[in-house]
Amino acid sequence: MAIEHFMCPRNIGNMVNADGEGTFGDPECGDSLTVFIKAENNIIKEISYLVFGCPGSVATSSMTSVLAKGKTLEEAQKITEEDVIEALGGLPEHKRHCSLLGVQALRKAIDDYNIKSKNININK
Repeated sequence: MAIEHFMCPRNIGNMVNADGEGTFGDPECGDSLTVFIKAENNIIKEISYLVFGCPGSVATSSMTSVLAKGKTLEEAQKITEEDVIEALGGLPEHKRHCSLLGVQALRKAIDDYNIKSKNININK
């Protein structure tokens, strides 16, 4: 599944007029990711991302977007690195840190959305 998400990433691309945007980088490997969301009635209706990094970063970013789309903001905020790795069918140990990118950038995008919509309820 990880190779499939690397070769054919889902929801990739920039988003104009995003409701929330979050960026996270991993100093360990130099990868970075920006997640964009559009929400309606507290549900993530659209999600996209721009990723710079290794195949593991591309695959985990893609899977994070798949897991978050259609979820409430609260449900998406609870997605963990382990959820992403499990949904991909596992990752080599030396690539497990890549799953952190998507999860952290998603949480930052949700935080940004909450601030912009004055629905400030930031979970750290």
